[in-house]
Amino acid sequence: MSSQMFAEASGSGDDADYPNSVLGKAQLLLGAFESGAFELRLTELSRRSGVPKASAYRLAQELVQWGLLERRGEVYQLGMRVFELGQRVPVAAVLRRVARPLLIDLFAATRATIHLAVLDGGHVLYVEKVAGEANVHTHSAVGGRLPASCTATGKVLLATCPDREERLRRLALTGWPSLTPRTVGSVEDLRRQLEVVRERGYAVETEEILLGFGSMAVPVARADGTVVASVSATAPVARLVTRRLLPELRSTAAGIALAIDRRT
Repeated sequence: MSSQMFAEASGSGDDADYPNSVLGKAQLLLGAFESGAFELRLTELSRRSGVPKASAYRLAQELVQWGLLERRGEVYQLGMRVFELGQRVPVAAVLRRVARPLLIDLFAATRATIHLAVLDGGHVLYVEKVAGEANVHTHSAVGGRLPASCTATGKVLLATCPDREERLRRLALTGWPSLTPRTVGSVEDLRRQLEVVRERGYAVETEEILLGFGSMAVPVARADGTVVASVSATAPVARLVTRRLLPELRSTAAGIALAIDRRT
């Protein structure tokens, strides 16, 4: 049922144009994205949902706190919590489905633990993992999170995101856990690492998450240059050989990006 039909069916009395319940109004705000819009300003969010602007603003702030919406500057977009609950976030709806066969091939070629992750605030959210007997990082299960600052996938995604400086500013305020003595310790050190990642086009993390292990990651970039995810390989440090892993990772990322473009 569209947002407009829902409003017409549910409204009554003074609030005939939209439901009286908070849940109903929240549904209308989320439903405003059904037409295919990826980002909406508050005025457009109010117009599409039929919820008065003042109420739309208050509810939108709560939805941001719950992770159902994300706010970037003056615009709102669907949040990663929506993906976790229903896999309805644009692109992410097909990401895991198209990526898994390619990730299995990557695992077979490298025998490393393979992750597919997206950026979620100051963390990476793991949307797929292929490990077999080489499994490490039991805390990186599908649906799990790790700090973006000290993971290879996170460094790639932070380095390529358009609001990188704003995210770094937030990290400076909130900080992040030190998982090992090798975990990056300051925002300035992280900023320098991200500049190197941008120049190279890939990231390497050595023992920042787990002593004795490291990871290498590359971005999954669509034809228009939009980075939608990151693919990484995690292995004992001695097996983290760039000339062997990097071509495999880049080939897999290119295949995933091509599959997403064909589906969407």
